[in-house]
Amino acid sequence: MKKIIIAIDGFSSCGKSTMAKTLARKLGYIYVDTGAMYRAVTLYAMRHQLINETGTVDEAALAKHMKAIHISFKINETTGRPDTYLNNECVENDIRTLAVSQQVSHIASIDFVREALVKQQQAMGKMKGIVMDGRDIGTTVFPQAELKIFVKASAEVRAQRRFDELKAKGMPADFNAILKNVEERDYMDSHREVSPLRQADDALVLDNSHMSIEAQDKWLLEQVEKVVGTMDYTPA
Repeated sequence: MKKIIIAIDGFSSCGKSTMAKTLARKLGYIYVDTGAMYRAVTLYAMRHQLINETGTVDEAALAKHMKAIHISFKINETTGRPDTYLNNECVENDIRTLAVSQQVSHIASIDFVREALVKQQQAMGKMKGIVMDGRDIGTTVFPQAELKIFVKASAEVRAQRRFDELKAKGMPADFNAILKNVEERDYMDSHREVSPLRQADDALVLDNSHMSIEAQDKWLLEQVEKVVGTMDYTPA
């Protein structure tokens, strides 16, 4: 059975990472969370005082640090899902905070950051059999991907999901602050000069505002099967 590249793009807090992880596990594919990579760079910048609360980044200093930023993914034996590591430190929870969410769009808009991470992402996909999610996977990273999905949901639905996720982890959460952050990130991601968020011309649209996770996963598998034919996959 041939292996393909699956690119999943869309707005923040649409559940792209969760659906991509589940799909990759069912297909036996490699999963890469590109959003986590930009969050890890953001966390690094925050820890090294390279970005202030207003989002101003010391780009000259960050450029010098980029070679010292190493991002990798390792499977969590408890969850069975990949965790994000920054210079061999597990930062999976640290990169999901609202503080990082409020700054990540500033970091992601910097050309040399995107150039460095896109090269890493493209190298990961050379052997295919990969599911990658982000903002520009189907348009910039893998425009040749055999299957492209563009995910969207209302800002209110996405804010509620983010709120519930943070509360479930015992982390502080304010719905109005999260909604404001979601709307600001939508604008910044869609209007940045470098690789703005946009739907690829050949992408399939998935609006999961009111879909169950089961219905969403079923739909995704159906799209894969249309490309590669009926295939055997392991249960989630």
